[in-house]
Amino acid sequence: MRAAVLVRNGNAADAFEIREMKRPVPKSGEVCIRVEAFGLNFADVMARQGLYREAPPLPSVLGYDLVGTIEEVGPGADDTLVGKRVAAMTRFGAYAEYCVTRLTGVVEVPAELGLAEACAFGTQYTTAWHAAFQSTNIHRGERVLIHAAAGGVGTALTQLALWKGCEIYATAGSEEKIQQLREMGVHHPINYRETDYEEAIRKLLGEARLDLSFNAIAGSTFKKDMRLLGAGGRLVLYGAAERAGMKGGKLATLRLLWKMGLFIPLLCMAKSQSIVGVNMLKIADHKPERIAEGLERLMELYQEGVIAPRSGGVYPIDRLAEAHEALEERHTTGKLAVQW
Repeated sequence: MRAAVLVRNGNAADAFEIREMKRPVPKSGEVCIRVEAFGLNFADVMARQGLYREAPPLPSVLGYDLVGTIEEVGPGADDTLVGKRVAAMTRFGAYAEYCVTRLTGVVEVPAELGLAEACAFGTQYTTAWHAAFQSTNIHRGERVLIHAAAGGVGTALTQLALWKGCEIYATAGSEEKIQQLREMGVHHPINYRETDYEEAIRKLLGEARLDLSFNAIAGSTFKKDMRLLGAGGRLVLYGAAERAGMKGGKLATLRLLWKMGLFIPLLCMAKSQSIVGVNMLKIADHKPERIAEGLERLMELYQEGVIAPRSGGVYPIDRLAEAHEALEERHTTGKLAVQW
């Protein structure tokens, strides 16, 4: 099989090589999927830059999600799964023509579902589901802040929060994205490049405070979000995108941590607030049943018309670097996919 192999850290243009590799064989509880397309995630960008600690050593095959057809099942698995079109969450390895993953990370998808939209179930929507309903729980009428709301996870969180009847404050970095958020039904879209989102939200809230923040940025946004939360407020941290734009190696990481400030757990107790971290690789490793539960429920919501994954574009494999650059520079909305 062919695979897009990360051979060096740095710029997307020279980071990957297409190589021939041995096709993987599924073990017990696993399936081998012939990949139609694989999805891109911001963690891929971080891994390419050498900033993602979970990434395998070079040379490596990245990729957390894909859409394709089950070609082979591991020992003891149901043979009737062969030939099913599925979306899957993977623990790396999706940047290849064939990929092995656990059955708990697979859900059957209809033929009419597009490549990027199907890939979104594997990471974006599963992350959103875990963040919103497994690591915490959103309630009707709550005031919710969603950072990077026009991106993959942000779109998923926005649709789920609207379904639950929340009042949504959402950030994005361009007027085009702000317009998309309005079309989705976001009550308070905020262009963070043109205004300080903390000041804008304070004016909108008056004496009130936020109940929830979903934050994939970290860094300087952390303290702002904590100041915006009220009693019973929760901050769900599932990324550190601000680090990707900082140069300086370990010193840049220290600057990121410095911007986040000192955390005193007793203050959370005094204010009845929570800070929740989300790492979906850890959940997949140690709580795989939660991945299976999320995928099943999300597919039900898709069929009911509650959620609708959005495509940010499908690139051919020879434009992988271009797709990486578009995601890195935050020029995209929805889910990006790369097709073999």
